[in-house]
Amino acid sequence: MECDDYQRAALRTARDKDAPDEFMHLVLGLVGEAGEIAEKVKKLVRDHDSDLAMLDRDDMAAELGDVLWYAAVLASFVPAWVHIIFGVSFAALGSVSPRLGSWYSARRLKAMGS
Repeated sequence: MECDDYQRAALRTARDKDAPDEFMHLVLGLVGEAGEIAEKVKKLVRDHDSDLAMLDRDDMAAELGDVLWYAAVLASFVPAWVHIIFGVSFAALGSVSPRLGSWYSARRLKAMGS
């Protein structure tokens, strides 16, 4: 599945973009889902001495999926396709890692036909 396909599917399951306070609803939903991930990690630290072997990976994957859903739908308010946001984020990683940035720039130029 391509990331834009995921975004299209997420948008089909979302409320109407023009629904009252929809942007705020989505932001709060994203923060809530991220908070659920933090809560699970807090309990892992508290109850299992941070032993990652005790992490419920299926549950964590489901929570991360919820975060992705909110992010994909929120991107429509920018408006941007998720692949554009990934590209911007990836370019920012290049500014942190010059080697990665050079690789990304070369690929982008190639994709643009240069």
